[in-house]
Parts: sequence; C-alpha cells; structure tokens
Amino acid sequence: MQKSKNAFTMIEMIFVIVILGILAAMAIPRLAATRTDAEITKGRSDIASIRSAIVSERQARLIRGDSNWITVLSQDTTTLFDGNGTSELLMYGIAARTGSGTWQSTSGTAYTYTIQTTAVPFTYTPGTGRFTCDTTAANTGTMCQTLTN
Repeated sequence: MQKSKNAFTMIEMIFVIVILGILAAMAIPRLAATRTDAEITKGRSDIASIRSAIVSERQARLIRGDSNWITVLSQDTTTLFDGNGTSELLMYGIAARTGSGTWQSTSGTAYTYTIQTTAVPFTYTPGTGRFTCDTTAANTGTMCQTLTN
C-alpha cells in the first residue's frame, strides 16, 4: 500500500518558521532606520520651508517700505509657523504635537523638532530673521548638523 502525503511534516514547518524569523530579524532594523530617515527628511523640508517663508515675508515687507523682519512665527502654540496674525508665513502652518517627527513651541521664539527621543532646539531671532538650530544644547549638535546641512 502506498501512502499519500497531504500535509507538511513538523520539520518542514520548523524550517519555514526559522527562515521567516531570520528574515524578520534583518528587516525590522532596516524599517526603523527608514522611519528615522523619513523624520529627518521631513524636518529638513520643514526647516527649508520656514526659512524660505521668513525671507519671502521680508521681501513683501520691503516692497511695502517696512524693513523689519517678522516679529513672531506663530500666533499660538497649537499651529506653528502660521505668521503673527497680520501676515501669513506658512499657508497652513504645522500642527504642534508630541512624539517623534513633530514640532513644538517652547516659548515665543523657541521651537523643538523631535527625532525619536531627541528634542532638537531651534530659535527664531526677529532682529536678523534667522531660524537657527542650537548646536550647543546637550546631545543635539550632530542632529542639528543633520537637519540643517
């Protein structure tokens, strides 16, 4: 009598599970790195947009005969970089949130962009129109360079 094989053996199942485990162990760190890279890219894009909007607002003011830089970048702490109420900086602003890949306002001219657990501080100087990263803050020097270069 000949037996027909209609199912996988236990050894075949264990072999497949081991291979899937190895593939998952290789893929998970790469996906985590991809998320961090995406947050850095988003931060760079936001910074470029904010700086461009500051310069654009300055040019509009110069045309009107006002040589001052915009005084504040945000009206409140819930929507950031939307201007000071009399002028529009970013058309829609950026929602302030907590967590990785988000912006928060820490004072009238100070902001942080969080990457994973590192809050990278930025400061707007109304006298010069500069939106800069604080490279002297603890553990943020390298992240500042990554976001601004």
